[in-house]
Amino acid sequence: MGKGGEQGGDSGEPAAQIRFYTWEEIQKHNLRTDKWLVIERKVYNVTKWANRHPGGQRVISHCAGEDATDAFQAFHINPTLVQKFLKPLLIGELAPGEPSQDRDKNSQLVEDFRTLRKTAEDMNLFRASPLFFSLYLGHIIAMEVLAWLMVLYFGTGWITTLILACILTTSQAQAGWLQHDFGHLSVFKKSSWNHIVHKFVIGHLKGASANWWNHRHFQHHAKPNIFKKDPDVNMLHIFVLGDTQPVEYGKKKLKYLPYNHQHEYFFLTRILLPFPIPCSHTMLIPLWSWLDPPREPHPTLFPADCGGNSVQAPSLKSTWKAWPVIPQIMKLKVQEKNPKLQNQIMFLESHWFVWVTQMNHIPMEIDSEKHRDWLSSQVAATCNIEQSFFNDWFTGHLNFQIEHHLFPTMPRHNFWKVKPLVKSLCAKYGVQYEEKPLGKAFVDIVGSLKKSGDLWLDAYLHK
Repeated sequence: MGKGGEQGGDSGEPAAQIRFYTWEEIQKHNLRTDKWLVIERKVYNVTKWANRHPGGQRVISHCAGEDATDAFQAFHINPTLVQKFLKPLLIGELAPGEPSQDRDKNSQLVEDFRTLRKTAEDMNLFRASPLFFSLYLGHIIAMEVLAWLMVLYFGTGWITTLILACILTTSQAQAGWLQHDFGHLSVFKKSSWNHIVHKFVIGHLKGASANWWNHRHFQHHAKPNIFKKDPDVNMLHIFVLGDTQPVEYGKKKLKYLPYNHQHEYFFLTRILLPFPIPCSHTMLIPLWSWLDPPREPHPTLFPADCGGNSVQAPSLKSTWKAWPVIPQIMKLKVQEKNPKLQNQIMFLESHWFVWVTQMNHIPMEIDSEKHRDWLSSQVAATCNIEQSFFNDWFTGHLNFQIEHHLFPTMPRHNFWKVKPLVKSLCAKYGVQYEEKPLGKAFVDIVGSLKKSGDLWLDAYLHK
């Protein structure tokens, strides 16, 4: 049990006892009905609050029984404001003799990473450039306008259709990266403005649900490539990933599909399921759009976030008509003149989206929870792609995936500035910082799927 001390109340109540807790006791409270976590040595009972958590109850539950200080700082752009929600949940502190980190984590590494974050803040790397994001949105709208003008002047011949498919695919892919920026609160200083514009961009430029994106994507960032915690590595038995899951499936003689051929039918899934929903890093986004609807189906001002599975393609046209946004009005007029164009756009964008989002994670370590520190866990699950103007634009700066995962609220145009600091810190502690060319990253996706499939076959036949 915790030990006592003096603590004053916040509302004129008599002074209460400070409770001191050991890590051994805190780690017991990691159940669905009993969740504690630690932030800056203070212990919070978030059991009831979890269901009200704006980022979803699962993401906060994944940190139960752990030191969540770095995760808390990573996801909140105004920690001082959030503290008012934490105060009623405070139940005590770590006992004076307890280390600040749980499970024998390297305390010096953790402190050095927090110093690095403070350095980045002092360098104003968390301040967005209005010009960058204005120009980015402008080039998306310019492509939509160009497509509309092409239909007006050149009709719907096959050459025009081919060019239109490329232009509109590009605009939609870039809109997907843009919604990602607002979803991570990396554009405006106020969370509310980021949320509003995120709902607008993802709802009207993409026709998807912001609530569903938040529910899944924040879990991915909190625990990347961790089975049962990262929804992006839950592949519905269609793929086996990493080095341990294939062996487990093989030993249990599980064969939902011939996994030794998964590196081949990976391409087939992009043909049979070509419709992209830019909500999370998963190869099965089209299937998830039917099976995993938004977790918060309450009505909002944004049609794409209303009840039901609003991310399905049939609802998009009605959503666009309900809210006459200029880019989507032009898109609809283009598609009305050429109905087959939408399928071509979705097919092309699907490949663009899937290959870019998978190149950073699928070839990396995918395993069960190992309770690493924030830096080590994020770097083990992510890799970077070499920087160039094309790579930055083509991937929406997801070629800086390591920096993005360490600092998800940092505006993407500043990743290159913090990168040398991150590499230096990784080198100091022997944490592998992986960076590769774009082409090799794509090849590694297929190679990692083949490796996992071979591990499954060997276990299935011989273990």
